[in-house]
Amino acid sequence: MLSFQERQINPGDCPRSLLIMGLIRRITKSREETEDLGRRLGELLKAQGSATVLLYGELGAGKTTLVKGIASAFGIPGREVGSASFVIVAEYDTLPRFFHIDLYRLETQGDIEELGVWDYLESGGIAVVEWAERLFEIPEGSVTVRIAYQDEDSREIVIEGAKGEIGHI
Repeated sequence: MLSFQERQINPGDCPRSLLIMGLIRRITKSREETEDLGRRLGELLKAQGSATVLLYGELGAGKTTLVKGIASAFGIPGREVGSASFVIVAEYDTLPRFFHIDLYRLETQGDIEELGVWDYLESGGIAVVEWAERLFEIPEGSVTVRIAYQDEDSREIVIEGAKGEIGHI
C-alpha cells in the first residue's frame, strides 16, 4: 500500500513553484480554475513523459474540464477535447503521446481488454482515464485525481501520487 504525505502550503510562501509530495487538495471555484489546475498538472506530466492519470468523480463533476486543462499543456485546444464517452479512446499526436480514455460505457473486464485499454495505459505516453473505477486493476505508479462537488461552481480536487515541481496549483 502506498502512503502519501499531506502538506498545507500557502501559495504566497512559494512564489514560483511547489513540490508535490504525493497529495494535494485544491478547491476550484469555476470551470476556468479547474481547467487551469489541469493545465498545471499537464505540464508536470508532459515533463515526466509517461504517466497514467486516473480520474474519479460523479457524472458532471468536472472530469472532462480537468482533461481539457491537462490536454492544453500538450498544445491541444479545449474544443478538440470532449467527453470521450462515445469514442472511448481519443489519441492525440503529441510528444509524448496523449490518450484520453473514458470508461463510462464499459462494464466488464472483458470490454476493457477487448478494446486494448491496457495497451494505451502501458504505451509510455500520457493516459488520462475518466471513470477509472471501472478498471479492475489499478496500474502501478498511477496519479489519482478525485473530484467532488462543493456547490454549483466549486469542486474539491484531490491529486495523489504526482511528484515534481508544479506551478501554483
